[in-house]
Amino acid sequence: MVWSMAQPDPTPVPIHRRVLILSAAPALLLDIAGPAEVLTLAGQHRAVERGGSGEVGCFVPLYDVAFHVVPTPGKPSTTAGLGLLSTVTEGELLAWGALDTLVVAGGEGARNRAGDAAVQKLVRHLAPRARRVVGVCTGAFILAAAGLLDGRRATTHWRWCAELARRHPAVRVDPDPIYVHDGVWTSAGVTAGMDLLLALVEDAHGHELSLAVARYLVMFLRRPGGQKQYSAALAAQAGPGDRFGDLLAWMSENLHRPLSVEDLAERARLSPRQFARAFREEIGVTPALMLERLRVEAARRSLEAGRAGLAAVVGACGFGTEETMRRAFLRQVGTPPGDYRDRFSSRNQIDPGARTAVVAQEAMPS
Repeated sequence: MVWSMAQPDPTPVPIHRRVLILSAAPALLLDIAGPAEVLTLAGQHRAVERGGSGEVGCFVPLYDVAFHVVPTPGKPSTTAGLGLLSTVTEGELLAWGALDTLVVAGGEGARNRAGDAAVQKLVRHLAPRARRVVGVCTGAFILAAAGLLDGRRATTHWRWCAELARRHPAVRVDPDPIYVHDGVWTSAGVTAGMDLLLALVEDAHGHELSLAVARYLVMFLRRPGGQKQYSAALAAQAGPGDRFGDLLAWMSENLHRPLSVEDLAERARLSPRQFARAFREEIGVTPALMLERLRVEAARRSLEAGRAGLAAVVGACGFGTEETMRRAFLRQVGTPPGDYRDRFSSRNQIDPGARTAVVAQEAMPS
């Protein structure tokens, strides 16, 4: 889409919405800055779309974004060690009426101080007044401590999903998706919060505006919420040993081959039974499941590049048939390969010359 700098669109700019980003110190800086930038850029791009300059101070914002970090004595307000001064005080928050969106950001403070009286006082006051409640990364721990996730499906950073489930058995924790909407919105770690906020912008203001913000941030439009949080390579690296590191590299380079368990066991110089048991113990999944994940990742890269049709990808990645690849994509990505290509292929970007990049999967805990 080309932004027009001609006469302003006579359609009124939507009234801006009050959004509060709340967390407990020390908070993860990107959990605050990422959502804030998405919402601010949405207003700037809407201004350009309607004939304005889009510069700060020259547009009517779509969102009135404030943030408040509940302090921890003796600690900085962020895990990066950078101090952030809240833009609104606790007293002002307690006097607030309705607000559009409450975003609860994650970080060390969110995990360790989720149930603190000062934190819960604000959450219990603001959540009933918010049209939407959002948990970014381990902000889900604060929402869960307030009982807002009881009986709901929710997610958080993959590293802390088991801990969230242990502490709050009434929450149906799903460790796979990058974000979930079940009455309350929750997201996986770090950059997934930006995916979630892009989804909220699209829901309120349409696909084109969400696309403009994503492109400016050098993101694909947004990853569908059903996409997995982390890659097969990261999952394998997270294992306790490196016994099968060379084998995994060889598998990645030979995906076009059938690669039966017997073939893999022979290369690992183990019997098929010994290999299957040892592989699962070290990697955490069966050889067949890891092979499927590697094939899906390779297929995703090909589809994103837009250089090959589905049939060619099937052959190059060793799926055998398009139906086999479709089922694997539904299991691993949550969307069929054709839909994935239509959404993420570089050839389908509005500005072919624009620089695009895949947002890094969450490898850093918050």
